[in-house]
Amino acid sequence: MMDELELLKQDWQRREKEMPRLTYDEIHRMIWKKSSSVVRWIFYISIIEFIVPHLLYLLPSFRSGMNYDVAGSLGIRIPLIVLTVIQYGVALYFILQFYKRYREISVLDSAGKLMNRIIRTRKTVRNYVVFCLSMILVFFGVFIWGMVLSDDLIEALHLHPDGQVDPDRLKWIVVGIMSVAGIVFTAVMGGIYFLLYGLLTRKLYRNYKDLRRMEG
Repeated sequence: MMDELELLKQDWQRREKEMPRLTYDEIHRMIWKKSSSVVRWIFYISIIEFIVPHLLYLLPSFRSGMNYDVAGSLGIRIPLIVLTVIQYGVALYFILQFYKRYREISVLDSAGKLMNRIIRTRKTVRNYVVFCLSMILVFFGVFIWGMVLSDDLIEALHLHPDGQVDPDRLKWIVVGIMSVAGIVFTAVMGGIYFLLYGLLTRKLYRNYKDLRRMEG
């Protein structure tokens, strides 16, 4: 029995020696390629995220469901326009930053520089997610503020309640529903961002840890 085990051990050691061993440069190149692929996907997803709402607007059913008169009735049309311009400007800035990070990380360089670029990319993604979630809350906040200040919320929202309804009570019910909807929607979007960008940034972090181990 011991002879058989010894023969198996010797056979395994012989096969292990015959297996190809990756050099430092080969491992570094593999990590670089994986990191470049991850950043490229981050760039693509940010573009898709920016384009999809505009494609939805081309659908008649989606376009008819968006009533811009409500914003005017609540007196928040100008603030919404300002916020929209800011949102577009900052979103385009982040898309350009993702492209820049992709171009930077696509250049095969030293492990130290690659680690630094991975850290910068993860920080850019984190800032982008925080900005997007903050904008969602701000947009809901502006609508809620407009509802609170509205003198006739029933007319502004084109509501048609059955029977006699206390306007003040209805206002606070609508404000409460809008507040809960804002929190829930932000939480759902946060979960989606976590799944998409979180998965990609975790892959980048694993690459970063591998590089650190290589550098010793």
